[in-house]
Amino acid sequence: MSLISVEQLALQLGDANTTIIDARYVLADSNAGYLAYLTAHIPGALYVSLDEDLSDEKANPLFGRHPLPNAKKFSALLSRLGIHSETRVIIYDQSDAAMAASRFWFLLRLAGHNNAWVLDGGLNQWIAKDLALTQEIPDVVTTHYELNFDSTKLVTVEQLKEMLNDKKNTVLIDARAHERYRGDIEPIDKKAGHIPGACNRPYSLNLENNLFKSPEQLRSEFAAIISSKENILLSCGSGVTACHHALALSIAGIESYRLFAPSWSGWIADENNSVAT
Repeated sequence: MSLISVEQLALQLGDANTTIIDARYVLADSNAGYLAYLTAHIPGALYVSLDEDLSDEKANPLFGRHPLPNAKKFSALLSRLGIHSETRVIIYDQSDAAMAASRFWFLLRLAGHNNAWVLDGGLNQWIAKDLALTQEIPDVVTTHYELNFDSTKLVTVEQLKEMLNDKKNTVLIDARAHERYRGDIEPIDKKAGHIPGACNRPYSLNLENNLFKSPEQLRSEFAAIISSKENILLSCGSGVTACHHALALSIAGIESYRLFAPSWSGWIADENNSVAT
């Protein structure tokens, strides 16, 4: 169901077919995750950066603050990490409730690599169980991983606008905190508010005691929002925490969602797009 416990991961350390990814990221300091990785990490883990590896920094502002990397860049990343099509990939982070780990997990699913797992509770849960840490950086045998992205898991701004006109069959779920959705505050982007027609479910509601809620509970909570709607669309500030909802939906057994990757930051980059509060 896309989640793995720290106990399960501890049994897989050293497995030749498993690649562990440390995706720690701090929004206020993009280098902090890597420095933390150098200080201590789960044995065998390799580091990836949300900004440098899981985003395309050169993309048009209309694609948002954290634009998705293209398939070529992501292919090069997986190859550099020694990942091939049969590799079991386990991803963790530490702060912000699996934010960056969910992004990597979504990109793997976008590439058709379904043997991808997020560590439930992340590094904090690993430390709480007093499990081993190391400073050793593992050697990597690079691979050549050719891939394509499944565009049916994404929605363009044109498709988004068209679908939002069909309110009976469409729901757009904004994963940001309530106060940012309402437009009370906006600490990051140049405009406050939300995409007209979006509803709000903060991604933090997917968790309980820093662990993901059960599949049954998540299914029940999302059902109250989704109802019988055919188009389940996900957004957030920059297309990262919306992936947390994608992971939670997958845990709940709901796979028919689509990500609006530019999210709020991409939406407001076009001055012609209206804003709701």
